[in-house]
Amino acid sequence: MFSFINIFRIVAFLEGVSYILLLFIATPIKYLKDDPQYVKMLGMPHGLLFILYIILALMLKQENNWFKTNIKSVLLAAIIPFGTFMLERKLAKA
Repeated sequence: MFSFINIFRIVAFLEGVSYILLLFIATPIKYLKDDPQYVKMLGMPHGLLFILYIILALMLKQENNWFKTNIKSVLLAAIIPFGTFMLERKLAKA
């Protein structure tokens, strides 16, 4: 069953994985080994997933009548490392 919330959960997970890879693997390689290829390789998919995550969050806000505090925490989860994983787990229980 593909509902909006399930698609959002999948995008949240993928965005979180791409962010962790970019932050903890690609960026250290860029600065420690002077090799920016991994940042270039992971940057675009992460950016697209981030934009899709924000768009879906705003669409779900309209559909589910999320309060301001809920949408703020959803948007904040996108910029905190491991935040989307915690959010995805919370949405799975709901």
